[in-house]
Amino acid sequence: MGKPGGLMDAKDPLEEGPIRLITHPELSPNNVDNPFHTAGTTFFGQFMDHDFTFDLSSRLGVPVDPEESPNSRTPTLELDSVYGGGPIADPTLYDPTDNDKFLVESGGLFEDLPRDPDGIAIISDPRNDENLMVSGIQAAFLLCHNRMVDRLRSQGVPADQVFARARRLVTWHYQWIVVHEFLPQVIGFGITQDVLRHGRRFYRPASGQHFMPVEFQGAAYRFGHSMVRPSYRANLAGDQGEPFFGFVFDPAGQGQGDPVDLRGGARAPRRFIGWQTFFDFRDGELKPNKRIDTKISTVLFRLPIAAIPTGDPPTALPQRNLLRHLTWSLPSGQAIAGAMGIPQLEPDALTELRQFGVGLERSTPLWYYVLKEAEVLGDGISLAGVGARLIGEVILGLLELDPQSYLAADPAWRPTLPGRPNGDFGFADLLTFAGVDPGSRGQ
Repeated sequence: MGKPGGLMDAKDPLEEGPIRLITHPELSPNNVDNPFHTAGTTFFGQFMDHDFTFDLSSRLGVPVDPEESPNSRTPTLELDSVYGGGPIADPTLYDPTDNDKFLVESGGLFEDLPRDPDGIAIISDPRNDENLMVSGIQAAFLLCHNRMVDRLRSQGVPADQVFARARRLVTWHYQWIVVHEFLPQVIGFGITQDVLRHGRRFYRPASGQHFMPVEFQGAAYRFGHSMVRPSYRANLAGDQGEPFFGFVFDPAGQGQGDPVDLRGGARAPRRFIGWQTFFDFRDGELKPNKRIDTKISTVLFRLPIAAIPTGDPPTALPQRNLLRHLTWSLPSGQAIAGAMGIPQLEPDALTELRQFGVGLERSTPLWYYVLKEAEVLGDGISLAGVGARLIGEVILGLLELDPQSYLAADPAWRPTLPGRPNGDFGFADLLTFAGVDPGSRGQ
């Protein structure tokens, strides 16, 4: 199912190059654009994932009790992937001349993550340098925090309170974006509001005992892999005055100091993100995501080993996801639908799985099932059925069960940073406050 050239491969004609795959979507008839998602939705979701899950111990395809695969991240949306243990526990993350602020360096034209002499990013979670886009989001949060520190100081906040208050405000704005922008995009406004107003029906751990369900971590939340485009325009004028286009990963980039692709782990003047491609700044430069369906961009079938946290094969991301289903002995999509009382996909909706001759159309790996639900029931625009309910209840549950989150501590809270004229606040507004928006950069 998940092998290169197999059932899930969108078979993008990579020989056409990264630019034509953007400007001529008809070249990839199996990999359809999603006009209701921005290209940045994928990478904001990846950044979120790194905030609440990290499994380094389980071996793919080798069954293991999930309780023996500890999650190295706290199951909360508290930005520990950014803040680490704070300036006392993790001083290398912070500016030695001002411990309330993060250390941020220059990549030549604009910001870059701090790096050691070998180019390794000095950040709390190394995965946030896997590609240029998530690296840029990490840098934006560092700058957002630093500007929040300046803002609080200008308001006369006592010096011994500045860091904690800045962290809380940045975290709450991030959580607001998750609830009011990200979730309505990926699961729909209706189910987001249903969970908020009527409560969680399935994810109901005891107080103080919230956890990360393996069905979420090992399968359902991996829906974002289907939204990845083969290539992106990283910025409009960073490549000696010209746009910088690249595949997400390209074998030709291996070993290059300034890779031709958009992998992370390297510094060069052109290696920054022009966010108008990824989020809506109302300038006509926005590009869409790919739809949530069972076709995955071909570039994700040949990951560089450096992009795999455990450093082991296979390098095809869909194969890795399907092997994780075996690793944690996850129930099938149909079994979870039955347990939830959600109508199951009929075998006739999964006829492509009959070729394998093992009944997968009746007992489907959860990750594939969630993608197929979105494809059949949501037209690839958003998750549906099991996937939507699972994602919505877990993410909102993590927030509601965290006494430090805005939903638990102050549900009437509203963003205090400048937003849109209609009062909305989204990730584009956070990027603007951080000073990495197109207007601030002049490109």
